[in-house]
Order: sequence, then structure tokens, then C-alpha cells
Amino acid sequence: MSKVLIVGCGGREHALAWAIKNSTRVGSIFVAPGNAGTDKLKKCTNISLNISDHEELIRWCKEEEIDLVVVGPEVPLAEGLSDVLMQAGIPCFGPSAKAAMLESSKSFAKSFMERHGIPTARWRSFTDCDEAVAHICSAPYEALVVKASGLAAGKGVIVARTKDEACGAVREILQKRVFGKAGETVVIEELLEGEEVSCLAFSDSRSICMMPPAQDHKRLLDANLGPNTGGMGAYCPCSLVSDAELKRIARDVMQKTVDGMRSEGAPYVGVLYAGLMLTADGAKVLEFNCRFGDPETQVILPLLKNDLYMTLRACVAQKLPSALPVWDHTLSAVGVVVVVNGYPGSYKKGIPITDLPATASNTCIFHAGTSLVDGCLVTSGGRVLAVVTTSTSLSSASKTANWMAGEVKFQGAFFRRDISAKALQRSATGSKMSYKSCGVDIGAGDALVEGIKPLSLATARAGCVGSIGGFAGLFDLAAAGYSDALLVSGTDGVGTKLKVAQDCGIHTSVGIDLVAMCVNDVLASAAEPLFFLDYFACGALDGSVTLEVISGVTRGCQLAGCALLGGETAEMPGMYRAGEYDLAGFAVGAVERRQNFPQIADISEGDVVIGVASSGLHSNGFSMVRTIVEMSHLSYSDASPFGTSCTLGDDLLTPTKIYSKSLLPVLRSGRVRAYAHITGGGLLGNIPRILPQGFAVLLNASLWQIPPVFAWLQHIGEVGEEEMLKTFNLGVGVVLISSALHADSVFAHLAQQGEAAWRIGTVVLQQGDAGSVVQVANLGESLRKSLQLCDVASLNGGPRAKSQQRPRTKVGVLISGTGTNLQALIDHTQAPSNNSAAAIRLVISNVESAPGLDRAKKAGISTLVGTCL
Repeated sequence: MSKVLIVGCGGREHALAWAIKNSTRVGSIFVAPGNAGTDKLKKCTNISLNISDHEELIRWCKEEEIDLVVVGPEVPLAEGLSDVLMQAGIPCFGPSAKAAMLESSKSFAKSFMERHGIPTARWRSFTDCDEAVAHICSAPYEALVVKASGLAAGKGVIVARTKDEACGAVREILQKRVFGKAGETVVIEELLEGEEVSCLAFSDSRSICMMPPAQDHKRLLDANLGPNTGGMGAYCPCSLVSDAELKRIARDVMQKTVDGMRSEGAPYVGVLYAGLMLTADGAKVLEFNCRFGDPETQVILPLLKNDLYMTLRACVAQKLPSALPVWDHTLSAVGVVVVVNGYPGSYKKGIPITDLPATASNTCIFHAGTSLVDGCLVTSGGRVLAVVTTSTSLSSASKTANWMAGEVKFQGAFFRRDISAKALQRSATGSKMSYKSCGVDIGAGDALVEGIKPLSLATARAGCVGSIGGFAGLFDLAAAGYSDALLVSGTDGVGTKLKVAQDCGIHTSVGIDLVAMCVNDVLASAAEPLFFLDYFACGALDGSVTLEVISGVTRGCQLAGCALLGGETAEMPGMYRAGEYDLAGFAVGAVERRQNFPQIADISEGDVVIGVASSGLHSNGFSMVRTIVEMSHLSYSDASPFGTSCTLGDDLLTPTKIYSKSLLPVLRSGRVRAYAHITGGGLLGNIPRILPQGFAVLLNASLWQIPPVFAWLQHIGEVGEEEMLKTFNLGVGVVLISSALHADSVFAHLAQQGEAAWRIGTVVLQQGDAGSVVQVANLGESLRKSLQLCDVASLNGGPRAKSQQRPRTKVGVLISGTGTNLQALIDHTQAPSNNSAAAIRLVISNVESAPGLDRAKKAGISTLVGTCL
């Protein structure tokens, strides 16, 4: 008969001993040091061993001929107990010290997840308090989760409600050292939204086998209020995790972790426990534990139908598939933890436990903080014990567990009464699934429409029929004054400028951008914008954010003189990350058939090229902008380096200028021959669209004012002049072509409308078929002149001195397929937190249609296609 040693003294260890004793192959179980509960178990004996004295422990195990050591708590594993036992030839269930770093160092765990593509929250780690506080205040996400990186007995995580509270937690950890050595490093994480679940798996270093998912209740009080604890109860299985989701977690989290640890020379043998947040983008890892969970173990093991001991031995022997656990899927288990008054703060020990309820075949009482003093049962810890009930009904199990917890008698006994209450509420409808439970809230969408209606009404104009909320929008052209109209449509989006808006939490301006990008396009046909439709897509609807965006759309419509006639809001769980959304817009305008515009065929040599000022970047080139901002080490909340009194984020989010009202009269006057909206493609890409074949333009950059933002981007990003010309508008939002005869009257009209404009060039004959259609002189000099208006400190690398930055080697990447590996390289090299030594400047492929090329373009990286490389 086998002999087993269990290391630990809590409820987890009591549950392990309770399950292992049922094995017919086990004759004796020793628990070091154990508690009053393990002392009463059949086959079990509590012993006093100095677990930290590895030599003494090895000697004792050999003398007692121990066949398996099962380590319950994390500290002995982090200290290398499994390593020394295995080296001495004593089988031990539990990971090595190196593998246990997944729990003992949160900083290591986060870096590991980043290396192996395991989904988790955005994060940074710090040892300097001021740097950590600065990050909380400037991070492009809600950096409200503060963690002591080391082991802190389950109490080293603070989920703050405000930035001030998060900063206070950092000071407590790094300055006041409330967690001692465990708090020498703090990890600052993005606050994720969703339900938290616990998923555990057995591992033999290669194979894994999932346990039923559980849900722990960390907060002290009902309704998840009060401070964090080691766990006030749990239930299993957790219906929030479907079979399909559990398979995804097994594949994308657990197996990836085990494979990753093995590849890094730390084979993982034991239980891998992932605390997960079920977000709109799927499950993300909050933390790893390297052992059985407490109190999850107490509700998982009662559902096990076969021999736990054999599964543990099979893991150690790297033969897990030979002894897979079998679970009873007909049962649910609920465990309620009874704690002593004062927990999780200071509390009294040695309180007599005067009464415990009787147990039955479907109930257990697992002791945690108990001991026997002179034969009397007393408290010895904060979490005293857990009462666990199994039943075919979750409701029945919950009621019995709560009743039993109430029968535990000692002074100051306290327990939560809502363990599993959320699960019961979800099932109270009598249906396992609803559209809302799948992430789509129809009620919230309906409420949003009601909120949008008054905004839409504020944009009403002649021609509008009815209001939003129907299946389609109606517009009366005759009522708008048109007799023989041509309809002109335009559609566009805002691109990755949305990422800046989402990182800054500023959403109104992108609504204006959306309208501007569409109506400025229809102006190319001298069309008056009549009505606008918007499309808003997200993973989880946030009504306040959506209304902020739509209020920007309505403001844009008012500036353009068009009506917001309708729109679509699409809530698509899993398609977008939390807080992310996308926008598309559709503008419809009209122009009388007799209106002759544009007059491209009339453009001739000597015509004047007029540049109308932009408001800044408008909505193009932001993949490059975001990359350059990361290179600069500035945050969006830092002071703008462009000589304004705004933040960097505010300046970058300056809305795209809308030209409808100011330019439409002159476009219809016959004095302008063509109009080009300088959008994606910059000056080089858009001016040729309005030139007849055989013509070109000569531009002189010294003739117009280039805003400092472009000079700063060019300088920090070391962007070539041609790349600037084909990416950005460089201060020119619209180009008009007019005859020399009419140019002065056009300028007079623009001045009357308050538009800044310049005579920036001339139409010329193209020099040969291969000649450049757009030639720009004096761009470098003009950019350098504009650069003088920028903040000097920002030009030297932002808040961090450039001497502290790692030199970056420019590299090219060769691909032939989808580019999934390329995306990982892009993400790593472009993340400021990585301070990567590499900067990807070129992606090359021998396949013209390779999707990886699109990935590169979206990241602002140049591409090249060739068959002979």
C-alpha cells in the first residue's frame, strides 16, 4: 500500500487528503502540519516537519518510504521543494521552482504570456514608485489593477476604482513595503471587464486534462463588496464557461503555457490554475497559480468519480493519458467559507468552535484555520472552514451549504450568503441562453436609439421626411430645391485615428471626422451634402461612449449642412476588444444635372494650384502617427510638443475640417475647374486624380504654412520626404485648380469665408510618360522651418533621455503567407514597453496577394513585392 505526504495546513489540503484516502492503493497519508480536520480523517496522520529544511524532509521521506509527496501551498514550490525531492528520487506532484515562477513572479508571468501569445491584459512592471504613478496617470488604458509581483498570500492584488486609489496602492507597496519582499516590483494592469472564473488542469509536462471550471468569490461581502480575500466560497461547474469555451481555454491558454514552459527548459508537472476574465474579446488570463486553488479544490474534488492518487502519480510519471480523471457531470457543488471577525485584516485566534453541523453523504466540512488545543476545537486562521454540498440542483446545493454555514458556531463567525447567486439568477429565466447572455443587449440598443433621436432632430433640414428609428430614411429632393438632380454618394471611415481616440477617452471629435471624410469627397462633384448615415460597431455597447461619438456625428452634420437621416449600431461580442469600436459613414449629396463640375478637360498649362488649409492631420496616416508617438516615448496626456496649450492627444484628435459651406458656392461659380480632397495618399496620391492626361503640377512648399505636427512626425520618425508627401496632407486639406484669370476672385471668396489659402503651385505639361505628376520643391526647408516651432525637449526623445533608449536596428522581413508570425514581430517591436532593438522598416513578399502585406501597411511599414529576390 502506498504512502503519501501532503504538505500544507488549509482547506485545500484537507480536501486533497479526503479525496486521496478513497484510493484503494493508498494505505497511509501524512499531512504536514495539517489541521484539526485532517487529524480526524481515516488513514491520515498529522506530523510536524520543518518543510524548509529540505535535508530533514528528504531523510524523513526515505525513512517512511513515501511514494508520493503532494505540495499544496505555493511558497514551498517557489522555494524549490519539488526540485530537491525529485533529485533525491522522491516523486513529487508540483512544479519546479522555475516553473512555479508563473505564480511567484507576476512580472515573469506577464512577460511569459507576451512571449507565447497567451491572451492577457495590457501591463507594465515597475520598481520605481514615481514611474509607476506616472504610468497610471498616462497609460492609454484604465491602469487600475495594482499587483505585488511576488507571493503575498493571495492578498497582493488591488483593483482600484480611481487613478488616485491606484497610485495610493503603488505607494503602499513600493514605499511602505506592506507586502515586504513580495512588493519589490509592482505590476500595473489594464482593468478588464467581465466575469472572473477559475480553470484548473492537470499537467504531466506535455499533456493536460481540464477540471470542471469553477467560480470563486474573492470579495468579503455579499454583492462582491468589501476588500479582497483569499476566497469566500466557490461553486462548480461554472455555467459561464461553455464546453466550446473550455476547449478554447485548454488550447489557447493551458496547453500553450505547458508547451511554452517546456520550450523554456521548465517542464510543468502539477496543477496549472488560470484565473480568467471572460471579456467581450474572449477569456484573458488575470493570473496563474502553480497549485490547486483554495477554495476551488473543495468544490472540484467532490465531483471526481475515480482515483485522484492514480492521476497524480501519472502526472509525475509523465503518463497522464493513462489515468485521466473522470468527473460527475450530473452534480453541482457549492462551498461556503466561514471566516473569523476581522478577516482579512487582523483577527483573534484560539476562539472555541462550539458546534458544527452533522454531515451526510453529499456534504463535507473542510477545515482550514482550525487546530486542537487540549482536545478542544479552536480557530487558528482567518478562513476557518468551508462547508460543501453537492446536488443535482445548484439551487439545492446552495441552500444546503448556506444552512450548514449558519450552523457553524463560534464567536464572530461570518460568511457570505450569495455564493453562486449570480449563477442561480442566470438560470432563473428557465433558459440556458439568451441574446443578452451572449453579449448583445437589445434593450441597451433601443435606449441608445431614443438617446440619438434628439441629436438627429437637431440636424433636420429641408427635404427630411420622418425621423430615425424606421427601416429606412426618406429624403425629398424637390423640397430641398432640386429639379433635375444627380445624386452623389461617398463613404469612408476614420481609420486608426480611432485607436488614439479610444486610448485618450475622447470620442466626439471622431464623429466629426467621420462626416468630414465623406462630405469632403462628395464636394469633388460640387454636390451639396443632403443626408448622412453612420455605422457604429463594437464588441460590447457602452451607451455613454456611443452617444459621445454620435453627438460628434451630429455636430459634423450641422457643420456640413446635412441631416443625420439614420444609422446602424452593431454589437458583436468577440469581434472587438473591450473599449474598441469602429465607424463607417455614408454621405449622399446632390447637384443639378446642368452643373458642369469638375471641368477637368478645361485644365491647361499655367492654371493656378490653390491650397486650402487643413486643420492638421485630418484622419489619415494614423498608423504611422501612432508608431512615431510610441518611438517618442510621449504619452497622449503629455503636453503637446507643437507649441499649443493642449495635450498631445488633444492636438492629434483635432477634427478634420469640413469644407461644404465655405467651398460649395465657389465650386458652383464656374471659377474653379477641379477640386481634390487631400485624404489617404496625401498630396502625391490625390492631386493626379483631377488632372487630365499629360499634365502635372509644380508645387512650392515654401508658399504655404506647414503645421508643426508634420515637422515633428518627420523628425522623430525619420520619415523620408516622399513618404510624407504620400501619407499626409502637410497642411493642405483641399487643392483647387483655377485659371489665372479667376484665381484672385477665388482667393477673395475663400478669405470672405474665413478659409486660409495659398497659391501653392502651377499646372504644367508632364515631362514624358514617366515624369512625376506632382513635384514639390523646398519641402525639406519648409519642414525644418516648421520644426523650430516645436518643443525642443520632445525632439530629443520625450520624457526619457535618448541616451536611455536602446538603439534600433532597421530590419526587413520576408514573408510568403498570412503574416501571423509577422504580426507578432510588429506588435513586439512597436510596443514601447519592450524597448525593442529592432525597427521593422520593410516587409517583402514574393506573393502579391499575401495578407501579411496588408498587416504591414496597417502598421505603417513599407512593402515590396518581387518574384526574383
